[in-house]
Amino acid sequence: MNSTILAIDLGKFNSVLCWFDPDARAERFRTTPTTPDDLRREFTRQPVARVVFEACSQAGWVHDLCGQLGVPAVVASTTGAAWQWKHVKRKTDRDDARKLARLAAVGEVQAVPVPPRAVRQWKSLIGLRKRLVSERVRGQNRIRGLLVSQGLPAPAGAKAWTALGLAGIGQLTRPLGDCGPDDLWRGELHLLLERLRALDAQTREVEAALDALAAGDGRVSLLETVPGIGTRTAEVIVAHLGDPARFRSAGEVGAYAGLVPRQYQSGETDRRGRITRRGPKLLRAALVECAWCSLRYNAWARETWLRLQGNGLSKKKAVVALARKLLVRCWAILRTGRPWQPPTPAAA
Repeated sequence: MNSTILAIDLGKFNSVLCWFDPDARAERFRTTPTTPDDLRREFTRQPVARVVFEACSQAGWVHDLCGQLGVPAVVASTTGAAWQWKHVKRKTDRDDARKLARLAAVGEVQAVPVPPRAVRQWKSLIGLRKRLVSERVRGQNRIRGLLVSQGLPAPAGAKAWTALGLAGIGQLTRPLGDCGPDDLWRGELHLLLERLRALDAQTREVEAALDALAAGDGRVSLLETVPGIGTRTAEVIVAHLGDPARFRSAGEVGAYAGLVPRQYQSGETDRRGRITRRGPKLLRAALVECAWCSLRYNAWARETWLRLQGNGLSKKKAVVALARKLLVRCWAILRTGRPWQPPTPAAA
């Protein structure tokens, strides 16, 4: 029976492959460009029991390639203690591939599930919308700062960034080529305003595509029954949790989002620290933002938040704890397929 393990240290341009035979403890290395054609050729060079590589930006299409070739693939999580490179004299790509192969041989590789290609692209589009919104906010702040530096009132409120508000700001602009030495700020404002309009148009286009995807997914509509959770937060939760059955308990769900405290336990010492912040940052940020909004629209969320503060937590820590509880309830809704039901006071 073939037991050879092919471990790959994936790089942006080149990857290092290590064929490792656990029985003979023999290893062989090869460097190849990180392209589908080159990796396809290496995967078919000799039969292997499985292919192992780290979770990274290229892991998705490499996993799909293994599926097309019928080769078992394992995507390894790099958050475990075994991956901590500390106090080592040397660290090379070969060392990474060798270490991955040997960990796989003794069963110490923690595999992570790889979502289907459509889900990965959905998550990528959600992340793009988040980046566009952040860039738009930075653009608005740059316009405010420029106007304040010229002794003009800064735009305030949401109405300042509507079409009418931008038209008013546009009256102060002038093409940069038509500006004199004393009016260069008008040309700068003209460029910033054009960029802001372009970002706003791109954001609307992405949101329209996300709305169409969310309308065709019943899981998003199910989570929208939770007071305080809108379409944008619901799609983030659905895209990242995927199949709710892959989580065995509420603790695993909270740990996946990085919303559980760090723990150091030895003998009689048992300390709890800050949250681990492992897992998808986008999911964690959306949950905390949703937790703040839920204080206004969700009676259960506000009661839970006040109770956590009564137990000694600060406002911000209580919101983080509330975000974890919201995620667990959303997971339960997805698992059972039943919409939100306000908990009874005793259960809350």
